[in-house]
Amino acid sequence: MKTRAALALLALTTGCAHYSPQPLSDHPTLLDDAVPAVLEARASAVERPWLHPTTVDLSAPLSPQGVAALAVVNNPDLIALRMRANVADAQAFAAGLLPDPTFNIGADKVLSGPDTFLNIAGALGLDINALRKRAVTRQQANAQALKVRLDLAWAEWQTAGQARIQAVRIDGLARIVDLNRESVVATQFQLEHVTRASLRGDVSASEAESARLAAFDAADRLRTAERDLLTAKQELARLLGLPPDTVLALAPIAMPPEPPSGEHLFALARESRTDLAALRAGYGAQEATVHKAVLDQFPTLNLTITGNRDSAGNALLGPTVDFTLPLWNRNRGGIAVERATREALKSEYDARLFQTRAEISAAWSGIGLARRQLADAEAGLTALRRQAEVSGRAARRGDLSHAAAKTAAQQLRDRQQVIAQANLAIQEQTIALELLSGEPIEGWK
Repeated sequence: MKTRAALALLALTTGCAHYSPQPLSDHPTLLDDAVPAVLEARASAVERPWLHPTTVDLSAPLSPQGVAALAVVNNPDLIALRMRANVADAQAFAAGLLPDPTFNIGADKVLSGPDTFLNIAGALGLDINALRKRAVTRQQANAQALKVRLDLAWAEWQTAGQARIQAVRIDGLARIVDLNRESVVATQFQLEHVTRASLRGDVSASEAESARLAAFDAADRLRTAERDLLTAKQELARLLGLPPDTVLALAPIAMPPEPPSGEHLFALARESRTDLAALRAGYGAQEATVHKAVLDQFPTLNLTITGNRDSAGNALLGPTVDFTLPLWNRNRGGIAVERATREALKSEYDARLFQTRAEISAAWSGIGLARRQLADAEAGLTALRRQAEVSGRAARRGDLSHAAAKTAAQQLRDRQQVIAQANLAIQEQTIALELLSGEPIEGWK
């Protein structure tokens, strides 16, 4: 008998979870340089509805799809969010478990009196209230887990899009830096020429000052563009989970097509955006919470089966039911809180819809403005290029001053900068419009 009891106790013990410490590391693996082969394999294998199958090769120029895939698999914030999603899944699992019964036993020895037996009492209890609310508790936990998963999907979509935006910024800013560098060389040459002429008294002080200001302005614009380019490169490395000094080659990015109407994109957003779906799932979880709060107003029930052998040797067996009396509280405060929370979530969802429509409209209008600016800038580009070429040849023949030729060349570079900035604005805002609509360009049709 003792052996059988020991075996039963051992079986119960082996079914229990065991604690093992897991201290924080002084050097997390995220700080190590990623192994290219492993990273390429993970990025090439990632599957998302909005990602085309792509082969990632870090030694070759990265396509926009490759940038997005790398961001999804290697961004540290997304890795942490996936771990947080596992917590929600564990909570949903816990909500479906049955409550453990309770058991207690006691013995009393008669100190005086005719009875000689020990008074032994035992009770087996079960929380009926937990069983009654089990279905709604599971509904709440499952809806909350779904919300967390949808929030993760939205974070992946946003992170991949932000990485693509940084990639187009790097491409566009590199072109702007080159143009500004040419301007710095030209204005510095002109400043030196005017300074020498000023010392000879051939030009006025105002002309010399104008040349100095032009050179200073060109240098300042170059510094700003270089700073923006460096920021974009570091931000891309951060989004991809790579060391800050990582040098990535990026494939050329084609000009995107014109977007459909804002109304069409808003309709797509209402169907496709996972953040809106997450808010709906959160509202569903709150509905279950309200239902649970309503159930909590009713008496809580606990059933206990009690066995007893009194000191006279009488064996007794019977049930015990205990419950609360809903006279004053009846969980009215809890119900009011959960109903107010439900109304707040409804208002938050409506506000997100309003914000989505406004942001889509703003991005759509911004793309239209950038395209008009691009068309206006390109309209006179051919004439400016011809003028710069003619002026340069005339200056080399001595028929035109070098200052006039430099001015014509600078006008061409200024127009090319406007075109580069308009192209960058179109590409950035098109990706932003993709993020706002919840669909890639291919899904806009």
